[in-house]
Amino acid sequence: MISDLDYATLQQLWWIICSIVGALFLFLNLVQGGQTLLWQVAKTDLEKTLVVTSLGRKWELPFTTLVLFGGALFAAFPKFYATSFGGAYWVWMLILFSFIIQAVSYEYRKKPNNFLGSTVYELFLFINGSVGIFLIGAAVGTFYTGSNFTLDLYNRVTWDYTLLGINLRGLEAAFSLFNLSLGIFLVFNARVLGAQYLLNSIDLSSTPDLESRLRKNTWNSFLIALPFLLYVVICILFMEGFYVNDAGIVSLVSSKYLSNLLAMPHLLILLLAGIVFVLYGVLISKFKGSNKGIWSSGLGTFFVGLVVLCLPAFNNTAFYPSKLDLQSSLTIYNASSSHYTLAVMTYVAIGIPFVLGYVAYVWKLMDSKKLTKEEVINEKSY
Repeated sequence: MISDLDYATLQQLWWIICSIVGALFLFLNLVQGGQTLLWQVAKTDLEKTLVVTSLGRKWELPFTTLVLFGGALFAAFPKFYATSFGGAYWVWMLILFSFIIQAVSYEYRKKPNNFLGSTVYELFLFINGSVGIFLIGAAVGTFYTGSNFTLDLYNRVTWDYTLLGINLRGLEAAFSLFNLSLGIFLVFNARVLGAQYLLNSIDLSSTPDLESRLRKNTWNSFLIALPFLLYVVICILFMEGFYVNDAGIVSLVSSKYLSNLLAMPHLLILLLAGIVFVLYGVLISKFKGSNKGIWSSGLGTFFVGLVVLCLPAFNNTAFYPSKLDLQSSLTIYNASSSHYTLAVMTYVAIGIPFVLGYVAYVWKLMDSKKLTKEEVINEKSY
């Protein structure tokens, strides 16, 4: 029985569930990545319509997954939600705003009498795929680099970061080289996934130039993403981490995350397998003329994302460290909901595989036939 699980097991289980949802979101960023490629790969109105229509069929999925990720964190780890989402106000508001203008763009880009013009809405799509994903990467980076907050005896949060007298409310995360690199990597990895998805979903027989541009951008985006990935991985292996002892005291320990990988070899295997899968998907897309690279690279992205989210939370590690006061740092044990709440949520979570199965089934039906130019001419397009 789920209710018989001990408190610590439920806390760990829910961090894994949240990490799975977060890693799935990173895979679904293929939509955002494809949006940033629009002006590079589409040179005619027909090509633009093909790209936007293909992506438009999936745009709700990453948005819904992001909301689910935030909702799961709110329910399972309310102290983290209150600390990060409340203190790092501008980061999360800008991320949310970028997804709002994405939804508006798909709805109004081709509306009659559109006074803004389609180019403005295409710019909104680019902002969502670049700025939005970059800020998400910077926010995830704070799991490793920490944030400028303190908690008092009553768990009230105080943030302290000003620049030229301006309280940045979380935007300071973008000034960390590690966070900056992680954000840039996610943007260009999303571009890789976006190009591969478009290769897989569009009938390119009538637009060979579009196909060649997509394959070129798959390779170029990967080459740009690679050094940032290497920098992030090297930093994780050698940077100081936030160790929590049995008494709950937090201290800095050198190479903590390398120790975590060695203590949890399954995460090390997932990390290496994820990198190999992404590389394989890129190579077959560029050099083998394959249209199925999205599945290899997508799975690899999911694996890497899962490792990045799980690594700072387990093996006695604070997953949301405070740079101002180490003892204010959050762990999955001091930031979670009650045993009763987690147990009830776990019963509800039993239905998640059925929901995922339904999503996969609908995805398969929608992509069972490649998008053709006749469809976008004769039917509603975005």
